[in-house]
Amino acid sequence: MGLRERKKSETRAALSAAALRLALQKGVEEVRVDEIAEAANVSPRTYNNYFPSREHAIVAGITATRALQVAEALQRRPSGEPLADSIIAAFAEQYREPPTEALALITSTPSLREAYLDSVSSMEPPIADVIAARLGKDRLGAEVLAAAVSAAARLAVQRWVDLRPSGLVVVSATSVEEHLREAIGHLAPALR
Repeated sequence: MGLRERKKSETRAALSAAALRLALQKGVEEVRVDEIAEAANVSPRTYNNYFPSREHAIVAGITATRALQVAEALQRRPSGEPLADSIIAAFAEQYREPPTEALALITSTPSLREAYLDSVSSMEPPIADVIAARLGKDRLGAEVLAAAVSAAARLAVQRWVDLRPSGLVVVSATSVEEHLREAIGHLAPALR
């Protein structure tokens, strides 16, 4: 990564970290874009080059980190292991801990849930790379499977972290790994 890309990545990370920190401190509705920009030492105009809304900035740090961790975990899995099992293990590794305060905030705030669902696609490129390498798929085929894996993982996590109408976040008695195994299991034939 060149200097320019590294600076852009650092600015994006600083903005998303500031947005999440402010949302946890003040509540999502009380956070303003100019506050996020100021906390990250950039102008509001610069902020707008990175995120379309405060909600996207708040969830970006979580999804970006998860995408990298899933990709790294997938690359560490044994090459002889069935790809569906590797994907389940890589995703489960990211969710074994109880939901964090940040994840609880996202699941309990409708506007953040929407932004989270929009940003989940950031996990797809690194997953597509692994699928292409492991299965010898063309790029389009790998991207389609990565999108399906991303959707299955999102549904599994939604079932694991259940938001009640009262706003209470409840973690399912079933492990996240079991939810992932069930959801991604529907894709197993395509991942062979």
